[in-house]
This record gives sequence, structure tokens and C-alpha cells, in this order.
Amino acid sequence: MKYTLFFKEASPEDYPTLGGKGASLASMSAADLPVPVGFSVTTHAYADYLKKSGMFNEIMDIVNCIECTDIDHLNENSAILRKMIMDSYLPESVEATIKESYAKLCQMAGMEKDLPVAVRSSATAEDLPDASFAGQQDTYLWVVGEEELIVHIKKCWASLYTSRAINYRKNQGIPEDDVLMSVVVQKMVNARTAGVAMTMNPTNGDRSKIVIDSTWGLGEAVVSGEVTPDHFMVDKIMLDIISSNIHDKHIEHVPDPVNRCVVTREITDERAKEPSLTEKEIRDICKIAKVIEKHYKCPQDIEWALDADLPDGENFTLLQSRPETVWSQKKVETKKVKIGMEGILNTLMNPISSKK
Repeated sequence: MKYTLFFKEASPEDYPTLGGKGASLASMSAADLPVPVGFSVTTHAYADYLKKSGMFNEIMDIVNCIECTDIDHLNENSAILRKMIMDSYLPESVEATIKESYAKLCQMAGMEKDLPVAVRSSATAEDLPDASFAGQQDTYLWVVGEEELIVHIKKCWASLYTSRAINYRKNQGIPEDDVLMSVVVQKMVNARTAGVAMTMNPTNGDRSKIVIDSTWGLGEAVVSGEVTPDHFMVDKIMLDIISSNIHDKHIEHVPDPVNRCVVTREITDERAKEPSLTEKEIRDICKIAKVIEKHYKCPQDIEWALDADLPDGENFTLLQSRPETVWSQKKVETKKVKIGMEGILNTLMNPISSKK
């Protein structure tokens, strides 16, 4: 039983312990796709944490008694659950393993210590075709140092019990004891440009198109709604750019190494109105998006970034890929067969179409 697994170490048998994001990153790493180095804190670590702290039964009792229609009751109990998780100590074996893996990650990235990392929640029930958990749990950027890492891993675990997450699971009928939390710890990307790519047109389900949204800096400005991203539609086969909508991107989220955090910076020059991607970069992103779709055998919703610290042509990095969960799940309507008098009239009125 392992408390941490580096992406490259994980086998398909390990994927259930990595959650949706962790399993995706491990799978893409195994396929030699450009994923920043990192590791997952497995669900074994979270399960042992709950067991050895004695919290598991108490958490289950509280959650099972929550009435989501009573918003005050939901919020009050959500706060109690999250405080329980944050205030409890990790088992020594779990904490030591996480710190050892972080030290190894620092070395892999060429640093002695204090490598900036992204810390992302990865629940076992997320990114399933019939239960889109995107955005339900937390992500923390530019986390530096082993003590801060431990704090933010616990914050990810606690995010299982936000009011929104509890309400979502209850509405979807997902049993609480079926949901565990893994946490992804990944080398932070110094993004020049970031965004998402959908390997279908999300407005109509057209799988012959790829749609890209992009902005300057980290993608969180788009997620938070602070910026309207540039929008590109591309023909998936020919890689011709069908349409481009360039928007005024007045701010960007960028790392502040001195203060060890991500800050919002205003863009005051002409760059605000310039495309955040070149035509070559758009086509390169589409090429990799097609590889990822082929790897997973279904349309994908891909988060990516162009790393400012890497040379052009080698700077594309994959942050996450999950199945598209709207159009992919729409069932093809079966054509109704008209019988009786209605069928006879239909044949007389539409002799050709009735044979189709």
C-alpha cells in the first residue's frame, strides 16, 4: 500500500487510487505526452488519515444527516467537517512519505528544496462520464515548501465537504463512502499563455472541430471569469483555422516568486488586444489534442499551458484531460416507426422518405 506515486511509476492497476486527475496525468505520462513532473498522494493516505484520526464514522454520521434543502444547516455542517479535517494531525508515516516525495520532486526539477508546485484535488468520483465533478474541489497554485504542501493537501481533502460538493453528491445519488480523495502535486508551470481545448464544438457537438480558448498567464483568469479568452475554432482534419475571436485581455495571473504566490497583473500595453496564440501554436495544440483524444478514445476537455521557461516548440504542457460530459452522453434518438393509418398516410404523402 503506497501513500504516494509518481506519475511515471503508476500502473493502470493503481489508477483507482489516484482519482480522476491523477489517473489522467499518470496515463498521459505513460504515453510520453508532455505532462509536468509530479506525484499523487493516493487515496490510501486519505483513508488512513481518516481511520487513524477516528474521524471517518463521525464524518459519515454528520453528512448522512444533512438536509441540503436547509441552506443554513448545510453550510454549518460543511464548516464543521472542513474544520475537523484541517485540525487533525496526519499519521507520521503519511506525512513522512509525502515529504520524501516532495524532496525527490525538487531534485527531479533541479532544485535542492522549495520547488513551487500546483496542488490539485482528485476525487475518485470525478471526471466520470455520468458525473462531472469539474470544479467541485480545490486547486492551489505556487505552493512552496514541505510544510505549506502538507497544509494544502489537507485543504484539498477538506474540499470534499464544501456545501457545493456535498449537495452535488446527494443530488447525484453518489454514496459518501464511495468517495475518496487523492491529491496531485505537480511542478508549477510558469505559463506565458494557458487555456482549454475541446476536441469537439461544445455548442453543437460537432466532432469535426476543435475549439480553443486561451489567455495570457495562468488559466485561472478564465476559470474565474475575470477575462474573456481568445476563442479559436479549427477544422480537426485539415487544421485550418475557421474562426478567431480576439478579446481584450486586461489582466493576467502570474507567479510572484518573492512573495511565493500568484498575483493578478494588469496588462496596459497593446498585448492586451493581441492574440495570445500564434497560428502555429494553435495548430500544434490541435495536433496534440488529437493525440490525446485518440489515446482516450473519446472527446476530451483539455487544460494546457505554454511554459515561458521552455523554448518555443518545446513549451507545450498538459495540465489535465477529462472526458467531455455533455454531448458525448446524448443518446441517439431512435426513429419512430409509424404504423396503422398514420403509417399508410405517411407512405402515400412521402413515398421516398418513408423508405429511409
